[in-house]
Amino acid sequence: MQKKIKIYTTSWCGPCKAAKNILKQKNLKYEEIDIEQKEWTRDDLYNVTGGRTVPQIVIDDQYIGGYDDLSRMIQEGKL
Repeated sequence: MQKKIKIYTTSWCGPCKAAKNILKQKNLKYEEIDIEQKEWTRDDLYNVTGGRTVPQIVIDDQYIGGYDDLSRMIQEGKL
């Protein structure tokens, strides 16, 4: 079953690009939400995800964290 993945990003964020590359390499589809295009503040991002930095990653409506958390999940075979 395909997981529902959302990644909250900005256009200039290196870890955001790295997280998207990992997901692409694993053939995992994701929805990207660029917070700058949405004109969100970091407070808006926090209200949705619980985090203020980008990327923020949500899988199956469960907040998992940022790039390091995603990388760790993949290394541990949890994704």
